[in-house]
Amino acid sequence: MDTGEGIGHATVGFGSERGPVLAALMLTTGLIAIDATILATAVPSVVAELGEFDQFPWLFSVYLLAQAVSVPIYSKLADTIGRKPVVLTGIGLFLLGSILAGVAWNMTALIVFRVVQGLGAGAAAPMAMTIIGDLYTVEERALVQGYLASVWAVASVVGPALGGVFSQFVSWRWIFFVNIPLCLIAAWALARSFHETVQSRRHRIDVAGAALLTVGLTALILGLLEGGNAWAWASWPSLASFAVGAVALTVFVAVERRAAEPILDLSLLGRPLIRSTTLVSLGVGALLIGITSFVPPYLQNALGAAPLVAGAAVSALTLGWPLAASTAGRVYLRHGFRTTVLVGSSIALAGALALALIGPTPNVVAVGAVAFVIGFGLGWTAAPSLIAAQASVEWSERGVVTGINVFARSAGSAVGVAVLGAIANHLIVAGQGEHDYATIVDASTWVFRAVAVAAALTLLAGLRMPPGAVDDSAFSPGGNAT
Repeated sequence: MDTGEGIGHATVGFGSERGPVLAALMLTTGLIAIDATILATAVPSVVAELGEFDQFPWLFSVYLLAQAVSVPIYSKLADTIGRKPVVLTGIGLFLLGSILAGVAWNMTALIVFRVVQGLGAGAAAPMAMTIIGDLYTVEERALVQGYLASVWAVASVVGPALGGVFSQFVSWRWIFFVNIPLCLIAAWALARSFHETVQSRRHRIDVAGAALLTVGLTALILGLLEGGNAWAWASWPSLASFAVGAVALTVFVAVERRAAEPILDLSLLGRPLIRSTTLVSLGVGALLIGITSFVPPYLQNALGAAPLVAGAAVSALTLGWPLAASTAGRVYLRHGFRTTVLVGSSIALAGALALALIGPTPNVVAVGAVAFVIGFGLGWTAAPSLIAAQASVEWSERGVVTGINVFARSAGSAVGVAVLGAIANHLIVAGQGEHDYATIVDASTWVFRAVAVAAALTLLAGLRMPPGAVDDSAFSPGGNAT
């Protein structure tokens, strides 16, 4: 498919040649968008049936870990065998994981099946963004963001609402079963409408790199989540987890520097734009997971808020994000990528600081308002930083660059939920337990303070982006090499 000319709505809308593909990609994005919000509101219901409250952060961390470590592999494959087989594989795995999670018989099984879902999301999410980068110019993507933002806007309302309705009136299992028709429709639409011409070449899968990355991140997250919970921080299991994680990640870096086709091309991080946008994505991941995973349990356990009410507070964040993302294109076309990211991350930081301040006095309306502000800030941060990175490379590197960005966000979320979960679990164990008002409020407040720190670091990362307009050499293929 050609990319077309001009930036009018007729060239990017559903009525254009690329319209059916755009619709299919919106469906694919919708799978991940709904899953991002639907589970958090159902956590208390899941725990009530399956038990093991202290293990609930694993529901998010293993999903994000599986997504993070698989993204570089899928991205490398997409640059060699094409985008279509990779995205369809991702949708298939996400479907399988959803079915298995829906019939999980205990928390351990549910955690394992979330891994399968994460492996699917690792292909579906970045491939949708990569295909958008292939089909549309930077100027056109300013309009396409409006279409994608509408998906997140709908998901921000539908996800928490469905999670609340299913967990309160039917069963939390339906938060997974609802993915079945969505996966089937998305796969059918892509198979039917998306066609690509790929010059296939022989490729090598960096098995050693993938294994080391998986072991390193898993050991690090294990140490963070179980330290002070299953074992003491200074115990041998805790020290061993961190040691294994550190050694594996160190060896991973050495292996990637020598690999013929590394799953994570670290040489790309030598480019200032790629390095800075990757750091921004890390911060976005930690910020996002800090709100979506910990706000609902905070409101439900501290105030006794119904799942629907807690879900509404979270949906404020995921509503603010797409509203900002739909206007981000006009902002970065006029003022540049860096300025847009800095304004967005500053807004997110202001919201995060406000959340930390109101933490000791739980209030659903106040939390929802602050979440909206944070989401709006992230909408002006995430998409412009990704588009800037994509614009700086050719087709042959676009999948890998998109993969690095998505990997960073997933890794930021996976490590972020582990760190925040460790903070919360430590304070809950040291206090009066998960049902004590003062303990939950104190633990949640410290989590929100850590989220504010992540927001500040994201702003600092944005300051490292190259300045200038979108047509400057730093944002053009070949212009970001040093």
